Amino acid sequence: MQINIPIHDHTTAEAIYPFDARGIAKRFRHAAIFGGLDALNPGERMRFINDHNPIPLLQQMRARYGERIEIQYIEQSEQGVVIDFIVIKAA
Repeated sequence: MQINIPIHDHTTAEAIYPFDARGIAKRFRHAAIFGGLDALNPGERMRFINDHNPIPLLQQMRARYGERIEIQYIEQSEQGVVIDFIVIKAA
C-alpha cells in the first residue's frame, strides 16, 4: 500500500510522529506503539499506518489511556489504515 505521510500538521505547531506498524514484528507491535505513545507530550500525535484496522489495539488503548488519547481516522481502505493518535492530556 502506498500512503503519503505528511510529517507536519499545518493546523498546529506540534509535530506528527509517523509510526509504520507494517515493518514491526507482530509480537512487538503493541508494546512499541504503547512505548511511542508514552513518549508523546500533550498536543503531539503519532500517525499510525497499518495494513488492517486495529480494533483490538484500539480497545487496549482505551483501557490503558482512557480519554487521554484521541483517535482520528485519516484514511481507511481495503489496503489499510492511517490513524492519528493524539495525546490530549498528560497521565
